[in-house]
Amino acid sequence: MSTSSVSKGCFVFKPSSKKRRISSQTADYFSEGKNDSEDSGLRFATCQLLWKQINSEMEKIQEELNKQLFDNLISFLRQSHSEFQTKKTEWMCRMKSSEIPTAALVLGVNVTDHAMTFKSLSEVLQDNVTPYVVSLQAKECPGIKHLLQKLMGQLMDCSVDVDSSEEDECVNISQKKIHCSMASLSKWYESVTKKTGSETPGKKRTSSSRHWQSPPIVVIFKDMESFTTKVLQDFIVISSQHIHEFPLVLIFGIATSPMIIHRLLPHSVSSLLCIELFQSLSCKEHLATVIDKLLLTTEFPFKLSEKVLQVLINIFLYHDFSVQNFIKGFQLSIVEHFYSQPLSVLCCELLEAKKRVYSLSHNQCENIRSLPSFRRYVESQVSEKQIALLTEDSFLKEVTQTLLEDLHIYHENYFPVLRCLHVFTTSLPKYPLGKQIRELHCACLGKRVWETDEYGSAVQLLRMLAKAELVAILQKCVEIFTSSSGKQFSNTVEKLGEFLTRFQNLEAEASEAQDMSVSSQKELQKKMDLYHLQKTLLELKESKRSKKLTKFEMLRFEVVDFIDSLVRSYLAPAEMQTLNEVVYFHTANALLEHLNAAPRIALHTALNNPYCYLKNQTLKSDVGCISNTAPDICIVYKLHLECGRLINLVDWLEAFSTVVTAVEGTDPDSVATDQVDEIIHARFIRAVSELELLGFIKPSKQKTDHVARLTWGGC
Repeated sequence: MSTSSVSKGCFVFKPSSKKRRISSQTADYFSEGKNDSEDSGLRFATCQLLWKQINSEMEKIQEELNKQLFDNLISFLRQSHSEFQTKKTEWMCRMKSSEIPTAALVLGVNVTDHAMTFKSLSEVLQDNVTPYVVSLQAKECPGIKHLLQKLMGQLMDCSVDVDSSEEDECVNISQKKIHCSMASLSKWYESVTKKTGSETPGKKRTSSSRHWQSPPIVVIFKDMESFTTKVLQDFIVISSQHIHEFPLVLIFGIATSPMIIHRLLPHSVSSLLCIELFQSLSCKEHLATVIDKLLLTTEFPFKLSEKVLQVLINIFLYHDFSVQNFIKGFQLSIVEHFYSQPLSVLCCELLEAKKRVYSLSHNQCENIRSLPSFRRYVESQVSEKQIALLTEDSFLKEVTQTLLEDLHIYHENYFPVLRCLHVFTTSLPKYPLGKQIRELHCACLGKRVWETDEYGSAVQLLRMLAKAELVAILQKCVEIFTSSSGKQFSNTVEKLGEFLTRFQNLEAEASEAQDMSVSSQKELQKKMDLYHLQKTLLELKESKRSKKLTKFEMLRFEVVDFIDSLVRSYLAPAEMQTLNEVVYFHTANALLEHLNAAPRIALHTALNNPYCYLKNQTLKSDVGCISNTAPDICIVYKLHLECGRLINLVDWLEAFSTVVTAVEGTDPDSVATDQVDEIIHARFIRAVSELELLGFIKPSKQKTDHVARLTWGGC
């Protein structure tokens, strides 16, 4: 049934999870008949499995990066409240100055990553320290009253977890939220700790055995810079007056600088805080770890091309410094790759990919033959093999297995050599190939790195490295190749070990050069005329030109030449590898369309051409025509494009009724302007209101029966 109104035919159903959203996208994609149905299900399952593995690895990375920070915070809490847990009298003596233990947690400007950090911190504290953890945001606390209500509300939810058997008592306590004050909070804490302490030992162990005996109340201000000065001052002053009654710890989430505390709070208030500074890992180091663990490894078969990786890195560096957004872009690349690449079914572990090759259909074999990298491979073969590859599916499958194995071996060799080259280049001044390994990786993915000017200058600088630096670099390279999974690096390790042995056996050659320089200086010091002086200087210059290289210099040249041979052998661009399209995602433009949203263009397209999104054949119309089957808001939008700065509502309604009645089969001339159907009138008012809500029009003060147009020009 065709729809004539946006209120009748346009509905939004929010999916319950990402899994369902990905599933619906894949189903829509293959419903167009582009690929086999059984292949789509396998690709979707492979995509899900791959993302599950990557997400699990990401959680491990996040936990490892935050471990030291969280351990330091827990140690700070333990040190702050050790006296309160032993004897309350000592705590009272210590807190005579009314200082509140405060942790200033500097997280950096990547604000979008803070939510996950605070969520992990709250879970760690609730699991190991205290059940009384409160997280506050500035938008939820415009005043001290709202802050105390939010504070006590969250704490009373915590009290339910302490003893869930007494639900009625907890409900009664929560109803006292109206009387929010520090005095009531102190009484509540005393009653809860007494109740917990009076429980049986067995019950105590089951409910809060992991928590401290007198667990502190931890209040986390997620975005301290956004809180108003008055709210912070009032809360700190009130809390300092009750600090001797219950243990309280404040955690300030800071995005800019710790100096913001002194800018927001006067000295009389900041002196009530016992502040200790904690610094989280920088977002750049976090991103470097993520790239190292997810991209520069053979553990995951999916890879990003040079352009796609550069897009994600540029968004990170020039937009938000958000690692989470980088991961979302990486996830979107995975979905888009499996969504658009028919041969992504082979983007899995090597053994599984070999098994799946045998089940490829004839159409999938044709897809392999159409790959640009496979075409280059076919052109490099003899004529008999070319015919077999292009005509025999069974032979093609055997060759595909071999090529997939070669691609896997390429990655096993690529990453260790890349890391070794990075160790060499980062020891040079001004970092000719980039300071971060991701920069070197992008350079190697895009082109033959050994043909670039930056690489040539790096090699020239490497030929001037000192002995100590060179030995240290070689030792790191030996560790890299020893720990790698590449099977071809046993000879490489032996060769590097030989270089190290030769360096150790080298004797200082500087004595001969020093003797020569001393003798030449003595000759120059003798009194001689200008002719003999010029002759002596020319002889010294010629001797320097014809001077033979020392053993160390010759060995240094050998080392650099050996590393250069490894680079030329194993760091060929990924696009040169056959079947790289199976595991590499190359469509950077598609990723940019998703990440760099253009809402105005999308809105104009949806209203001007609803078929683009609804895919309803009845909505197709010629350019410049107004379809009478389009939703009401689309009709109103197209009509308003034909108007000037001010739009007469009566004329607009008449034009709308003319278009709408045309689809209903009635004669527009038989309907008088003042006798427009009430339903059509209501639909028009609704469509105009929606257009005003979207920001295309606004009421005009010049004429009451007119509206002003707000947008001009094409998209």
